[in-house]
Amino acid sequence: MPHSPIPSRTAIAGHPIHPMLIHFPVAALMALVATDFAYIATADEFWARASLWLAGVGALGGWGAGLIGLIDLVSVKQIRRLITAWSHALVAVMALSIVTLNWLLRYQDMLAWVSPWGVTLSVVTALLIALAGILGGQLVYEHGVGVDTDA
Repeated sequence: MPHSPIPSRTAIAGHPIHPMLIHFPVAALMALVATDFAYIATADEFWARASLWLAGVGALGGWGAGLIGLIDLVSVKQIRRLITAWSHALVAVMALSIVTLNWLLRYQDMLAWVSPWGVTLSVVTALLIALAGILGGQLVYEHGVGVDTDA
């Protein structure tokens, strides 16, 4: 049974803002795993510094995108009624909380926290981000959230 589209309250010319903002944080958080392993393999400080920046970009950008998504979650009744929407938000908040801790630990001492805790937190974050992405895809493709068929 097809669903009618659920428009986003935070959109520009019918284009929802939340999906526009998540690409850079997601890419940063996935790349964070690679730079952590690169530092472990090479002991080159460049990779630890890259990890610090990627964690920061992922955390700050993710929280910004999350705030925009939160507006839709709490202000659009059709979205608020979807268990998938709440699951997506919960998993994303868990991932962002972990990466924020990861970033703050690295900010104190960029080299000391990479192994074993930094890379562990990075991998857990990447897995949670992947799950949040699957749930976000279900919101769009199965429930029509943020889809504007009139434009």
